[in-house]
Amino acid sequence: MDEAGDKITLRQMQIFLAAVECRSFIRAAEKLSLSPPAVSMQMSRLAEALGATLFVKDGRSVQPTQTATALVPYAERLAETLREAVHVVEQIQGRLDNQVRVAMVSTARNFGPQLVQQFLRQRPAAQVEISIANRDGVIAQLQEDRADLALMGRPPRRIEVTAHQFAKHPYVLIGNPEHPLTRFRRIRRADLVMHRFLVRESGSGTRMVHEHFFREAGLPLPPAQEMDSNANIKQAVMANMGLAFLSAHTIALERQAGKLSVLSVDGMPQLRDWFVVYPRRKTLGPAAREFRDFVTTDGPAFMRGFFGEDYGAE
Repeated sequence: MDEAGDKITLRQMQIFLAAVECRSFIRAAEKLSLSPPAVSMQMSRLAEALGATLFVKDGRSVQPTQTATALVPYAERLAETLREAVHVVEQIQGRLDNQVRVAMVSTARNFGPQLVQQFLRQRPAAQVEISIANRDGVIAQLQEDRADLALMGRPPRRIEVTAHQFAKHPYVLIGNPEHPLTRFRRIRRADLVMHRFLVRESGSGTRMVHEHFFREAGLPLPPAQEMDSNANIKQAVMANMGLAFLSAHTIALERQAGKLSVLSVDGMPQLRDWFVVYPRRKTLGPAAREFRDFVTTDGPAFMRGFFGEDYGAE
């Protein structure tokens, strides 16, 4: 009997139930959008697999045998189980279609959640999961499929990605308003080497800007203290513990309050770009595609309105 069970298909059981209900292979074929010979063939194969007669002809109709009648509740149970399974899959797929996992570098925390909220106003059914990490952490999330898309600066090189630029990302040099360099209208790069800096950890986008700024001019890196977040760097600069390169998008409030000053330095501000990024091999779900399109289409205007400066995509 185990061998017989291996030969029986769900489709045969569906056809069997239709034939019992209709008492006709022709009407069962019409109901299932099949040909009458296909229905007759499948019922013959089912009867052969079971080793029993299931239908007897009665003029133009067919009548289920006693064996067929006994089989009906089991076939109905299989059909119901299949319907339940399809329903569960549809529910899960519906949730997945509405799900978007967005990773963002720590610098983007100043606007990223608001950008997501703007997207949700247009697509309230979407379920957006946000994670914030340093650059290496965000790249790892994309690489390990723990995020669908990312908001970040320079796209990674160690994985193949598709990147859409949506805004300019200005970096500036900041200091305490009482720092001696704030008195100068223009500062040369070489004048900065003797001053103490506050920097992020290796691998962060902010650290890359800091190192590129000096190495591009052939200058040695100045003495620096490493800190684990932009927030801590801002606090240290406000305490006059040193200078720092930070995204202009992270200091708007402190600058307006007069707690931080932007220094006028040759080669600054340095304009980078904001990108929405996702692995090239990845097939985005419906909501993730809509978020990508929203960022690339509406992101520039959002950034201009949010920061009050023209840093939208060119």
